[in-house]
Amino acid sequence: MRLLLIRHGQTPSNVLGALDTLVPGPGLTELGLEQAAAIPDALATEDIGALYASVQTRAQLTAAPLAARLDLPVSVRDGIREIGAGDLEMRRDREAIELYHDVSFGWAAGDLDRRMPGAENGHEVFGRFGAVVDELAGTGHGTVAAVAHGQVIRTWVAAMTDNVDVDFASHHNLHNTGVIVLEGEPDVGWTALSWMGVALGGRQLDDDGATGPGGQADPV
Repeated sequence: MRLLLIRHGQTPSNVLGALDTLVPGPGLTELGLEQAAAIPDALATEDIGALYASVQTRAQLTAAPLAARLDLPVSVRDGIREIGAGDLEMRRDREAIELYHDVSFGWAAGDLDRRMPGAENGHEVFGRFGAVVDELAGTGHGTVAAVAHGQVIRTWVAAMTDNVDVDFASHHNLHNTGVIVLEGEPDVGWTALSWMGVALGGRQLDDDGATGPGGQADPV
């Protein structure tokens, strides 16, 4: 199966740099709506058979133009919502953002018992996200897409693929409406084919894809 993981368009909280993870959360900025409108053309060569989005408003608004183009329903699932920030909610300071990334990328490195302050642990996050991926695989379509959120996508991909590790994922942002393309199956495993349009195959992305240490740009 070919799995397209799409980050939502820009939100007001992205502009502020805030850890905004509550449901239903904000909508899209004018730029975010323009980004969403560009997705159908960007994915025109993909034969997408099923389209999912998280329960957060920004993901559903981002999925809408693609759904209209494909004449597909958007299946809304709680499992692919953003990693809850808990006690860090709406904070914008470097300390909070570094902690948010440290905990969540720590899960990808195997420390699943650690809990985001006042929120979920890695078992819970990967369990809910993986359940939706299993459901997508069960549709029987060769290519499926899910509109979700930057940190949960990067963390899950780092944990579940055979060619993207924590160091790579933490140093390469997934910009608004950026896409990571995976190939595989839940029971067999996943390989990342591309990260925001740059092919992966054992080589690292160049510096144009990097955010710098900690990968802290646009966290959610």
